[in-house]
Amino acid sequence: MRRGALPSRWFAETEMQVQFFDLDPMQIVWHGNYVKYLEVARCTLLDKIDYNYEQMKASGFAWPVIDMNLRYIGPAVFGQRLILRAEIVEYENRLKIDYLISDAASGKRLNRASTTQVAVDIASGEMCFMSPPVLFEKLGVSPA
Repeated sequence: MRRGALPSRWFAETEMQVQFFDLDPMQIVWHGNYVKYLEVARCTLLDKIDYNYEQMKASGFAWPVIDMNLRYIGPAVFGQRLILRAEIVEYENRLKIDYLISDAASGKRLNRASTTQVAVDIASGEMCFMSPPVLFEKLGVSPA
């Protein structure tokens, strides 16, 4: 396990059904809507660790996404049930989350992605070069 990686217990999954308004003219999910699906998975994960966006703000930190990578493997279509999975893979200096979107019925992978977020002190507007203690506390780990 690489330094800063958490055990696989730091993941969350949720299920959703593809809606008509997410489709493009080719009748598949428009590529930009996968960003919305990542947010759904990320919020499920943040709720699981008890550090959602309101709690982040209350702790004095904003966590903007500074990098996002998506790899499209297969299309999703109207009515399809999807499993959205998010897993924290780094936390010491940044919050890196890996995602997997798959077909609920077959398990076939449709999209892999990752996001990187950094802590920003709300009062000063300055980026933190180490994650704040509140994140370590929520994850149940000690700072390095």
